[in-house]
Amino acid sequence: MECLIGMAFDDFVMVAADQTNARSIMVMKSDQNKFFNLSDRLVMAVSGESGDTNQFAEYIAKNIALYKMRNGYELSPSAAANFTRRNLADYLRSRTPYSVNPLIAGFDVETGKAELYFMDYLASMIKAPYAAHGYGGFFTTSIMDRHYRSDMTRQQAYALMIECVKEVQKRLVLNLPNFGVVVVDKEGIHNMDTINPEVIAKAA
Repeated sequence: MECLIGMAFDDFVMVAADQTNARSIMVMKSDQNKFFNLSDRLVMAVSGESGDTNQFAEYIAKNIALYKMRNGYELSPSAAANFTRRNLADYLRSRTPYSVNPLIAGFDVETGKAELYFMDYLASMIKAPYAAHGYGGFFTTSIMDRHYRSDMTRQQAYALMIECVKEVQKRLVLNLPNFGVVVVDKEGIHNMDTINPEVIAKAA
């Protein structure tokens, strides 16, 4: 029922997440933030069971903060993604598995590159130029496959994200009206304008 969309470019990574919190036939709210800041240049977008997403994301964020306190430097996006995957794999083999599907986006200051990691509840992980979670992925992956370029500007990337959300809202039987958008670059984490029906109407 949820949808996450991510794209990594040469010097930034953009992630969008729907803001709907629904259970069974009931929509609880349409302005939920599904982004969790793991460090200064690292963000995790999570879909899945409501309690699991909050608890798991906070657990990972606190452990990454603890690592920085102990060692004096932050984990790179690659190291953070592998740490997250390992924890997800360990919990999968316990009595209390987490039902979460994260997208981890970050900027590596050592290499100067933006990175996006796709992960699911079975703890499979891959670094990808673009990725999507949820039913929305069935509609958006083909659009990104056709129009994505790694050298796109922030405005072009945002326009492509609008096209993806527009297709989800047009084709998907579920109602996902609002999508929060976050950009991660060498300066840090930035919130962009929420993509809603008004924004899509203006872009048309």
